[in-house]
Amino acid sequence: QEGGPWSSQGIEGTVRWIHRVWALATEPSSGRAPAAASIDARQLKRITHQTIRRVSDDFDKFEFNTIVSTLMEMTHALQDSRAALGDSPEWKQSLRTLLLLMAPVTPHLAEELWSRIGEAYSIHQQPWPTHDPQAAEEDQITLVIQVNGKVRDRVLVPVGISEDDARRRALASEAVQRQLAGKEPRQVIYVPGRLVNIVV
Repeated sequence: QEGGPWSSQGIEGTVRWIHRVWALATEPSSGRAPAAASIDARQLKRITHQTIRRVSDDFDKFEFNTIVSTLMEMTHALQDSRAALGDSPEWKQSLRTLLLLMAPVTPHLAEELWSRIGEAYSIHQQPWPTHDPQAAEEDQITLVIQVNGKVRDRVLVPVGISEDDARRRALASEAVQRQLAGKEPRQVIYVPGRLVNIVV
């Protein structure tokens, strides 16, 4: 039986990811003064707990194809926050969690890096991380704003925003004001946590 065409191209992204994880665990911080973080400690904690939840669920469902992409997203968050948080206990805990989640996927790499960050042998004897549902909750959502059913804007709003506040924010949008052109809307429809549709 003949096999199909084989290419090494698809594995390049995975190899780059492994190199990034290696660098995070083994290379010292730059030593420069902390930079402004694009991801702060609270966001990193949220991403960490979301990753634990998603990876655990994917293992339970045998959906292995999405596990590595989820781990890659967490790696990006660690990279983006390293300059500001790299010496903090929160950042180090997130790195440990990343390695624990990687252990079933990259057992030898995870073991080596676990040792290099000074943890006790063996990573494969550690308890599986558990996610905190409260820590995993988003504190903001993207509210889609439509005029006559067409998307005109998107705004970040707090989770649990009231209907009145959502309507107010939608009507204050510059893009919406251009569409209204001074007219009063006939109707404002709010779908909680998702969108506001303004009917002109």
